[in-house]
Amino acid sequence: MPYIPPEYNSVVPDCVSTGTIEKTKVVVVGAGPVGLAMALDLSLHGMDVIVLNRETRLSDGSRAICYAKRPLEIMDRLGFAGEMVAKGVNWNVGRVFFKDDPEPVYSFDLLPLKDQKQPAMVNLQQYYNEEFNITALTARENVDLRWGNEALDVRPEGEKVFVGVGTSHGNYTIEADWLVACDGAHSPVRSMMGMGFEGETFQDNFLIADVKFKKEHPSERHFWFDPPFNPGQSVLLHKQPDDVWRIDFQVGCDIDRDEIVKPENVTPRIKAMLGDDVEFEYEWISIYTFNCRRVDQMALGRVFFAGDSAHLVSPFGARGANTGFQDIDNLAWKLSMVDTGLAPPNLLQSYNEERLLAADINILNSTRSTDFITPKSKVSGIFRDAVLELSRDYAFARAFINSGRLSTPVPYPDSSLNTPDSDQWKGGVVPGTNAVDAPIRIKGQDAWLLDQLGWGFKGLYFAGPEGIDDELHQELVKLAEADLPVETLLVVPIGAEEDNLLPVLVDHKGLVQKRYGAATGSYYLFRPDQYVAARWQKFRPEDILNALSRATGKSGESE
Repeated sequence: MPYIPPEYNSVVPDCVSTGTIEKTKVVVVGAGPVGLAMALDLSLHGMDVIVLNRETRLSDGSRAICYAKRPLEIMDRLGFAGEMVAKGVNWNVGRVFFKDDPEPVYSFDLLPLKDQKQPAMVNLQQYYNEEFNITALTARENVDLRWGNEALDVRPEGEKVFVGVGTSHGNYTIEADWLVACDGAHSPVRSMMGMGFEGETFQDNFLIADVKFKKEHPSERHFWFDPPFNPGQSVLLHKQPDDVWRIDFQVGCDIDRDEIVKPENVTPRIKAMLGDDVEFEYEWISIYTFNCRRVDQMALGRVFFAGDSAHLVSPFGARGANTGFQDIDNLAWKLSMVDTGLAPPNLLQSYNEERLLAADINILNSTRSTDFITPKSKVSGIFRDAVLELSRDYAFARAFINSGRLSTPVPYPDSSLNTPDSDQWKGGVVPGTNAVDAPIRIKGQDAWLLDQLGWGFKGLYFAGPEGIDDELHQELVKLAEADLPVETLLVVPIGAEEDNLLPVLVDHKGLVQKRYGAATGSYYLFRPDQYVAARWQKFRPEDILNALSRATGKSGESE
């Protein structure tokens, strides 16, 4: 049986009948994957959140199915990546085929750097992601998830945002300190705020068929250019849980959108691909075109945009929901610090700075993928086919194949929050780049580095086998007890003595030191979203304090 999304009861708060204005810290508009994760992240930072969602049920169909490693690391901190990985189909290999050749012209491995907690990719239907997130949200006392509540108008006034809300029994008003719009591609909040949404609309259509069948296929991403079962077009195949397979057929521009999605018209395509004898049933059929667009500003006073309300990309490369999760990871800690007075308001402009850069890079990569998959001219088509032909025998040509560059986290090399390297580093993780995971041991137990970085500012000090002296101990303890605390974790080689005052991470495989390009005495400072804020070859307390000032926006307070 096809999945039937759960139905939730409409919420009608008391203020509908009393006429009082309700107050909260944050309103999140939209209860899709990004909106739900935004609410959970904010609540874990201690902020009271009301989530408004016009509908009363989850999305139907698989929709966003590919979750990349960095978003999985984010969801792990939020508390439900374990369920995602356990239920989903884990994969890291992709193969590209051309015409009727059964052998791939190109293959890739998304996780060349092994020994990390999260897999490269997990395929999982969007509704499972939403269900796992809702379960985590309902355990939080500071989140109010309101189904059947529609944001009708948004009015920023001074240091408040007033939101008019409609329900089945009448309307009411919420007074919030902040609002985050996660209300999708057709974002009503974006329209209410008069935001532009510039970009490109692509003309090709793609047919999605979620098909349930039991036939042996590897858990890999398979992409065909010009196969005999869809001549002149492309096809993408992904495995999902529950014996469901996502098949994307490119179907061109001149189609009857109502006719093409009828099962009797989809079935011949499925049988041409899988064989006449295959038995299957449909879970979901849809047709789509796509856009590459973004807003001019993702932070507008006390109103913020995240996910599809802020930017749209083609589905090739799995950049939609994955980018949205990275939006919320960037915004939540900054909003919390400003709200509690630990950082000045101008810190929030770095959300604009960093995530608009990410949107632009994702749109660029998405557009390049689309241009390769759907050439816009005869010459482009000849070039594309020549690349694919050459790739069978020549490695240089494989670098030009673009069946959708898959989602990777965007670094912020020139972010105003970074402290540039002052030393000559060889390798490692540069400021403005997300942390890289590695295996460690704590008190003899196996663990993972990213799990230790937590929610605040954290430091890694790379100690030698002899540990650290009393003077350095005192300096590191002072950092941990400051108004804006920085807890320092000691990274020590195997066999080093345990430390009684600071957390010790035993680098038993030497991978932490290798991946971070560190030597004895090196120090890394991480932001609350696990991006590197600064690093030094040698530790000095004043360097940490100056870097904290930059990373919280204080150094640019008067600008």
